[in-house]
Amino acid sequence: MNENSKETAVPPVQNGVQASSLEACWIKSRRSNAEGNCVEVAALVDGGIAMRNSRDPDGPALVYTAAEVAAFLAGAKDGEFDHLL
Repeated sequence: MNENSKETAVPPVQNGVQASSLEACWIKSRRSNAEGNCVEVAALVDGGIAMRNSRDPDGPALVYTAAEVAAFLAGAKDGEFDHLL
């Protein structure tokens, strides 16, 4: 692409897949604030679970297995990450 081109380059997605490429129904916690500082999650047809930043819906999404998310949620419920807040 040259500088006279009217096409807009899409920056490469790093450390994930482009969220807009996933056919998914995104949801977020009812506890999310109105400022848009939210993590959204979506169940994928292959059984995976995708996560993205609500402020960047077309940006990268991280995809995990259901077992990985279950392990993370169990750790969060047990307070393993409380020191981060």
